Amino acid sequence: MSETMSELKDLENELGRFRLRLVAAGIFVLLAFGLLGARLAYLQVQRHEDLAAQAETNRTAVLPIVPNRGLILDRNGEVLATNYSAYTLEITPSKVDELEATIDGLSEIVEIGARDRKRFKRLLDEGKSFESLPIRTKLSDEEVARFTAQRYRFPGVEVKARLFRSYPLGEVGSHLLGYIGRINQAEKEKMEDWPDEELANYKGTEYIGKLGLEQSYEAELHGLTGFERVETSAGGRALRRLSSQAPTPGNTLVLSVDIRLQAMVEELFGDRRGALVAIDPRSGEVLAFVSKPTFDPNLFVDGIDFDSWRELNESIDKPLLNRALRGTYPPGSTYKPFMALAALNTGKRSASQVIMDGGSFSFGNHVFRSHGDRGLGAVDMYRSIVKSSNVYYYSLANELGVDLMHDQMAPLGFGRKTGIDLQNESTGILPSTAWKRRYYKRPEQQKWYAGETISLGIGQGYNAFTPLQLASATATLVSGGQRFKPRLVREIEDVVTHERRRIASDALEPLPYKPEHIALLLRAMHGVTQEGTSTRVFAGAPYKSGGKTGTAQAVGVKANQKYDASKLEEHKRDHSLYIAVAPLPDPTLVVAVIVENAGFGAAAAAPIARRVFDFVLLGHYPSEEDVAATRKGQSAAPIGAPRQIADVPLPGQLLTAPPLAIAPAPAASAASAAAATVAIGTGTGTDIAARAAVAALGVAGRTP
Repeated sequence: MSETMSELKDLENELGRFRLRLVAAGIFVLLAFGLLGARLAYLQVQRHEDLAAQAETNRTAVLPIVPNRGLILDRNGEVLATNYSAYTLEITPSKVDELEATIDGLSEIVEIGARDRKRFKRLLDEGKSFESLPIRTKLSDEEVARFTAQRYRFPGVEVKARLFRSYPLGEVGSHLLGYIGRINQAEKEKMEDWPDEELANYKGTEYIGKLGLEQSYEAELHGLTGFERVETSAGGRALRRLSSQAPTPGNTLVLSVDIRLQAMVEELFGDRRGALVAIDPRSGEVLAFVSKPTFDPNLFVDGIDFDSWRELNESIDKPLLNRALRGTYPPGSTYKPFMALAALNTGKRSASQVIMDGGSFSFGNHVFRSHGDRGLGAVDMYRSIVKSSNVYYYSLANELGVDLMHDQMAPLGFGRKTGIDLQNESTGILPSTAWKRRYYKRPEQQKWYAGETISLGIGQGYNAFTPLQLASATATLVSGGQRFKPRLVREIEDVVTHERRRIASDALEPLPYKPEHIALLLRAMHGVTQEGTSTRVFAGAPYKSGGKTGTAQAVGVKANQKYDASKLEEHKRDHSLYIAVAPLPDPTLVVAVIVENAGFGAAAAAPIARRVFDFVLLGHYPSEEDVAATRKGQSAAPIGAPRQIADVPLPGQLLTAPPLAIAPAPAASAASAAAATVAIGTGTGTDIAARAAVAALGVAGRTP
């Protein structure tokens, strides 16, 4: 009996323990489900929007659509920079196991030359492994088809539809236009400091303006980046387009430059080095901005090859140097009208004061010679300019002193940037005692010696100015002190509204020159063309012009030696300069020209200026025989029957247009020109055919 009771008690204890465990388990289960429910509520309610966005991101991709770059037109509507579409074959190095083997395999399908390989290697060194880099550009339809058929063999390789920049006139105006190129690593690092909105506008953009107007007007030319949202598969394959926002093309630049005038001047220079700047003194508009030799900016668009770069960079002629903007030269005797103005302005000399020119000027134990030791006799200010008396200006420099000369020349723009709408302008050198103390480090070099002042009077010594500064100063002189910042861009056209925004040159505070002083200098400069050093060049001109020749030393000549060009290397011979104004008495055009190492100013520089005036004022284009003679430095007044400007084709009009070019007719307006370009975006990397088709939407009747 007792055993039975004991067993019953054990059973009850076990049942109690079981019930306790059951309750505990139930509570645990309820707690677990409560936690799951709370988590579910948290995810479904509080995190709903965030998780939905993540899910949408996994399902969709946002692709930038790079805008068409804006066009550049000359003042008459000639297209100077445009765009065309083409296919490129690109490799993402991080997705390729054997890079060289892959390139070798691709070369069996698509022609890949040594230049393509060198360019790819350079881009690889400059970029990052996860970036898509072109191994071949401008593929033909046949090449695209061949690659597409064997695409499965090449992971990490894709065909993309790209827009390419095109400069249809080739080398014409290359220094003023500049070029675009692939954004390098240094530029990417600088872009990281840009405002977020500006940086976001460059998503998908791989090219940027590098020089010239392409660089200085990058913000206007780039446009606004668009986007498209596409649905993707789990593997990242684009399935369909969900939405999009079209990019806004860049604005159109309309220049003040006449590209036919520019092309003529470049033709007249031939193989010679030099520069020419033509400015309207009434507004500061630049009509021609020439630097020779030129280069072909198309070489840089998809990456210049090593051999071409070395040829340009190492050439003794320095074709990449923008001589009009950055080349600095002694102005030679073209400085004399400005020296005369300084004398009148300070009262150091009157126009009628006579100086005896005996052929030399002695200062201390040094003799400064003039005109091959031949004296001009009695010389007043008018005759000093017409006959180009060195002695007159040696003595004037001594009377003025270096610092007073500096103070008189600085307001004219010498030794300072003009403010033209291009970057990297040189300041040149306008010497003074303060300048020398800043420029040199050793105390004995910092001292200014009185003998150094003398040669400054004839535009030699430390004087070194750009052709742009010389043209701008001449424009200020002939306009009676009215000053403008030179401008290359005349208008900017909005491609959406088609409205043109006039870009006026900034008018600076006028200089208080007396009208009678300016009239005297213009009369003397006109005398140069009638009885002075450029008489033969301007013989028979039906308009009145003024000018001043200049011959500037490239290397020094010892005091006991005479200059003999035939005994010097070509690069050590004197420079030929000329400043000119026309028509008188109310000039509308100023020209400053330098031909390097070409000798006397009237022999090489002045004939080019004469033909610029004939072009602008008379509508004349020189005859073929006249062009040939001028290119050799063997012309004076024009020879042969002049041609009409419209009858002479531009160099680019003789070239074959690039494949699939998307460019307007030359006579088209900026609005229609911009409308003719096509928005071609970048590829997705997985669905090339679909992506290219999406990118080409809106191309009327043409698929790139």
